[in-house]
Amino acid sequence: MLDMRFIRENPEIVKENIRKKFQDHKLPLVDEVIALDKENRELKTRADFLRGERNRLSKQIGGLMAKGQREEAEAVKKQVAEMADELKACEEKEPVLAEQIRKIMLVIPNIIDPSVPVGRDDSENVELEKFGEPKVPDFEIPYHTDIMERFCGIDLDSARRVAGNGFYYLMGDIARIHSSVIAYARDFMIERGFTYCVPPFMIRSDVVTGVMSQTEMEAMMYKIEGEDLYLIGTSEHSMIGKFIDQILDEKDLPYTLTSYSPCFRKEKGAHGIEERGVYRIHQFEKQEMIVVCKPEDSMAWYDKLWKYTVDLFRSLDIPVRTLECCSGDLADLKVKSVDVEAWSPRQKKYFEVGSCSNLGDAQARRLKIRVNGETGKYLAHTLNNTVVAPPRMLIAFLENNLNADGSVNIPVALRPYMGGTEKIYPKK
Repeated sequence: MLDMRFIRENPEIVKENIRKKFQDHKLPLVDEVIALDKENRELKTRADFLRGERNRLSKQIGGLMAKGQREEAEAVKKQVAEMADELKACEEKEPVLAEQIRKIMLVIPNIIDPSVPVGRDDSENVELEKFGEPKVPDFEIPYHTDIMERFCGIDLDSARRVAGNGFYYLMGDIARIHSSVIAYARDFMIERGFTYCVPPFMIRSDVVTGVMSQTEMEAMMYKIEGEDLYLIGTSEHSMIGKFIDQILDEKDLPYTLTSYSPCFRKEKGAHGIEERGVYRIHQFEKQEMIVVCKPEDSMAWYDKLWKYTVDLFRSLDIPVRTLECCSGDLADLKVKSVDVEAWSPRQKKYFEVGSCSNLGDAQARRLKIRVNGETGKYLAHTLNNTVVAPPRMLIAFLENNLNADGSVNIPVALRPYMGGTEKIYPKK
């Protein structure tokens, strides 16, 4: 969410940013919110004047009564009563205007970084760099669930009977790889100085609207019926929410946290939810990382974060590439974002396995996360990045470590978490 003063003083910059995101339908909102803001400020000025006059005249009434000037006092009382009616109308209108302004401010997109490429959607994202040599073996690689089924490692039919489409049971060696990857990712980030955390898996609505856009919220979040609680779509929501309404001491920055959580997503409007696989699902587990830092440090942290994900995947013998998200593919709160994509030997292409985002002060402004610095208080910057989300990681892991005989190699880095196992073999 932008600063209202910035919008007021830079309306054309805000409009140009909206155009870059190909959201021209939002252009009228800029003038509308500026007009509402002007009305609201004038209303507050009038209300403050009326309060001052009311206090002054109230004192005057006492003086007139003391002098026995009852008639004059009654005239002033009438004037005070009229002011009270006007003041009440102002005070009733103020929250209405404030809510109108807030609703508009929540949908005006954040100012993107100048380095972000301009494009309409994810088809215009820009490849940055490849890490590792993408290979296609000389044997056929089955669909990922077929590989899992050969290990008796997945049961989609039972999950469908229990919960419907978009859920799964992982079993045996496949479930063990899943848990091992999560544990390895946890320790990987701890070794890089991050504090490990297991956060709440439900959050209140004020946190939801603080960490994400309305569009994302409607497409992703499951609401708990009858309560002001939502299931998290990623632990970033809880982790950033941890700092809501806090004034942080500058000397304690940055906060670098890595968190484990299950994640729940409606995947509203998503294609492929009916497919027989685990690429797009309603429930999965994830290791996440977040940073709360000084504004001048956020871009340096942005570069560190996505490199951590690249390093983790390469340590598991999985080739990856980075893809710069174009302006039209950026969620409204994001300043800059890069996707990490893993190589799929079966599909002979890359697919998304993680996303790193710098949100500037957008989340901090919504959640009132402030920093007490040497020169005064200011808003923190927040960043988030996927360490690993095993359902998609499993696809990349199995395809890139599969052998012609159906066995799967366990990379050296993961073996301590698999009891020293170097290779797993299919059961059928």
